[in-house]
Amino acid sequence: MSGKSQSRLLTQRRFLPYFLTQAFGAFNDNVYKNVLLILIAFAPAGTLPVSSDLIINLAAGLFILPFFLFSASAGVLTDKYDKATIMRIVKMAEIVIMSLAAIAFISEQYMILLVLLFLMGTQSAFFGPAKYALLPQHLQKEELVSGNALVETGTFLAILMGTLLAGVIANQAGATYIAAVSVVAFAIIGYFCSRWIPSAKPSNPDMVFTWRPIYHTRHTLAIARKDKTVFQCVLGISWFWFLGACYLTQFPNFAKLHLGGSAAAVSILLTLFSVGIAIGSLLCDKLSGHRIEPGIVPLGSLGITVFGAGLMFATPDTLPDSLSVMEFITHPELISVFVNLTLLGVSGGIFIVPLYAMMQHRALEQERAQIIAANNIWNAIFMVASAIFAILCLSVLTFSIPEFFLILAVLNLLVMAYIYTQTPDFFWRFLVWLVSHTMYRVKHQDLANIPAKGGVLIVANHVSYMDALLLAGACPRPIRFLMDQDIYNIPFIKTFCKACKVIPIDATDRRSVMKAFIEVNKRLEDGDVVCVFPEGRLTHDGEIGPFMRGIDLITKRSPVPVVPVALQGLWGSIFSREGGRALLKLPKRFWSKVNIIVGTPVAGEDASSTNLRETILALRGERR
Repeated sequence: MSGKSQSRLLTQRRFLPYFLTQAFGAFNDNVYKNVLLILIAFAPAGTLPVSSDLIINLAAGLFILPFFLFSASAGVLTDKYDKATIMRIVKMAEIVIMSLAAIAFISEQYMILLVLLFLMGTQSAFFGPAKYALLPQHLQKEELVSGNALVETGTFLAILMGTLLAGVIANQAGATYIAAVSVVAFAIIGYFCSRWIPSAKPSNPDMVFTWRPIYHTRHTLAIARKDKTVFQCVLGISWFWFLGACYLTQFPNFAKLHLGGSAAAVSILLTLFSVGIAIGSLLCDKLSGHRIEPGIVPLGSLGITVFGAGLMFATPDTLPDSLSVMEFITHPELISVFVNLTLLGVSGGIFIVPLYAMMQHRALEQERAQIIAANNIWNAIFMVASAIFAILCLSVLTFSIPEFFLILAVLNLLVMAYIYTQTPDFFWRFLVWLVSHTMYRVKHQDLANIPAKGGVLIVANHVSYMDALLLAGACPRPIRFLMDQDIYNIPFIKTFCKACKVIPIDATDRRSVMKAFIEVNKRLEDGDVVCVFPEGRLTHDGEIGPFMRGIDLITKRSPVPVVPVALQGLWGSIFSREGGRALLKLPKRFWSKVNIIVGTPVAGEDASSTNLRETILALRGERR
């Protein structure tokens, strides 16, 4: 479905014009910025009022400064007005800026080009909130991961192609004239693409806007911190840009000093990294089961650490001072460098896409653009911090670039451990994902029967100790499970269960039962999904035992929709009681086929322990 889902989006007006608009924007930004930097670097003596090194560093700061100054105000405006209209206005502004840039290119007015680079950063700062806030309005929840995967793929490939084209243009005899025509032409193409973006109605049209950038920035950053998970997504995305800036900035010297490459080698490294991110972005849609799955975020972060460290250990001790492009590509000692770099990019793509999708989905609609604006501000802060950190490590502490890559890998492990302790949902969803994608081949049937909103009670047969994890991995919404207190109190299990907000129950203690039922009813009233195994214990023979009467008490107190679910294929696994006690026997099989079959919801007032058991028996059939 992943490939079909993505290709289908690229044929629809609600996505394709938007996709092309943002891709041409990133492409043109990088054509303009990199042509300018190359022309400045090779400008004849006396052309520039100050040194080229100073101007190049100034250029980097001028492009990122608008994100600090204007992102918050852009977020407020994006929530107040139609997002498609804002994108068109920004693209029209790009045509004006690029037209002025064309004149400055031809007349070789580099200081004016720097001012225009600041304006390009400004229009990017206003474009960003609309770019990401529009997606949840035009796409269904189950399409958000596909949409974000395509956006990240398009963005990084556009950055790559824009950077490569800038190098080609800068090496031509009439570079300034070619650059002038190119940036205007691409701006016009981007604008005409934006004309076809369907309307995206204002999220908060009654908001009063006054030009107060400092207040907007403080208020926007505060909004992003309200939801802990959203804020952790923002920090995770910003950390990705910190790492990306660190790696990309070091590619030129890494290729020259440690890989024996020429200027063309830098483009090869950039290509491998960017293509890796594109592959990872597309791959995460398949890994996540075409839905927002925080469980694969730790997989991506683990890959960043492993392959980031691998870059150091793969770097050869000595190579010739300068290899030709063909020698560089085919040199046997560099193959492992290329593999680690590509897989580092793949891991980055897997890491970043679910975070964007989760941030968009969890943000309140009337505040979504402001949260994305806060994300852009944090991104800018982390990218500036990456430059300072690189200077500290490479210039002050005099680490080599490969050693710097190892430091980044270790630092990534520490930062991710911190984020996962602050937001344990990421870690426990990773365990769920790992179990459901390694030990079993899980198929789902009629998951759409689980209501998308509101309180829902899931009732399932109980075959093995893996039942809860497999159901949690299948359900598109978080599930709160009712669990036997003896299992709940096992030390490691207890930590995990608390993170998952499991509800413990001791069936022999009346007070414990009543406390658990009160908590279940509260969760249901709050709109959560709660799962109960009414048999009260694992089956001893693979058959579905009688349902306890507690299920009737729950449905009477909270008449929410009750969804019957049947588990097939778990009887006989090491986690079931077939052939002896669970876990105390040798496994008979791996990669077992498991089916999770979801029945039609039953109204709470019509549900009873008897008819629910009969329904689950019919759903399960003969296969245990």
